[in-house]
Amino acid sequence: MTREISRTVWLFSLLSVLLLLTMLVALDTGATTVHLRDLWHPAGTQDQATRLVLRDIRGPRVVMACLTGAALAVAGTIMQGLFRNPLADPGLAGVSSAAALATACVIILGSSWQWATWLGMWTIPCAGIVGSFAGMGLLYLFATRGGVTSITAMLLAGVAFGAFSGALTGILIFRANDAALRDLTFWTMGSFSGATWRSVSLLVPFVLIAGALASCLAAPLNAMLLNEHNALLIGYPVERIKSLSILAVACATGPTVSLVGAIGFVGVVVPHLVRLAAGPDHRIVLPASAMLGAILLTGADTMARTLASPAEIPVGVVTALLGTPAFVWLLARSHRTDVS
Repeated sequence: MTREISRTVWLFSLLSVLLLLTMLVALDTGATTVHLRDLWHPAGTQDQATRLVLRDIRGPRVVMACLTGAALAVAGTIMQGLFRNPLADPGLAGVSSAAALATACVIILGSSWQWATWLGMWTIPCAGIVGSFAGMGLLYLFATRGGVTSITAMLLAGVAFGAFSGALTGILIFRANDAALRDLTFWTMGSFSGATWRSVSLLVPFVLIAGALASCLAAPLNAMLLNEHNALLIGYPVERIKSLSILAVACATGPTVSLVGAIGFVGVVVPHLVRLAAGPDHRIVLPASAMLGAILLTGADTMARTLASPAEIPVGVVTALLGTPAFVWLLARSHRTDVS
């Protein structure tokens, strides 16, 4: 027991240090020659420009990347625990595709909708949030019969719903003009370039709700790793666990996808890496995944805006380039373990 506690303390200490260093490097790095050490220079025009860049441009971008990485990693951890499937992620349940479809509708058709002009800059985020919750609600209703939710039915329906949403999005693309098509293409690859403190403030409540639900679900998900019947015998309300898990995933995924676009591999790879270091206990895996997800996505965004500076690579491209080798390695490792 003492050895396990010591390993957990070391893990969270290491993740805390890495997260702090990653955030400092992200704040210190960018297309402009502005660094944190410039804050200690005497006040003046240069000092004001430095504060503007760090406070209003890089600051919200770093915070948004941390929140998004943590949210996607926690959502992936919950999905894998709920479905008892190591390949499960929020996109597999149709949350991301539903948000993408709603966003595509607004980008391509929104100019003809009066309510879109009322919402202004919040039109796309609100559409993505509504779309994700609506999609998750439909899947939940479809998979629930007689008060019992079938995880298998939800998983299969999520795959079908994702394909259907992709087809509808493809049809919408044919109606798009060049400007809308460019915006939609850039959005589907993910970017933090539009992050502001206002968008951060919109995301924070959803992340807090998802985090609170995740903390309540840690012990029940440990029981669900065996099977639903054993979890019910232990005394956990299985159907309530399912509904709360779905709500947590929707809160974590929908707002992030609507604000920064579709970013893959974080929800799949991060929980695996944490389990390799800490074991399967969700009381450790969930918070550790949130920290590692924040580290990974903040680092990926720093690479995205510096590798081709002054141009910017979509962060989804960077996560795919980093995540694909890691994912293949995890699959190969899992295959070797099964064979042995």
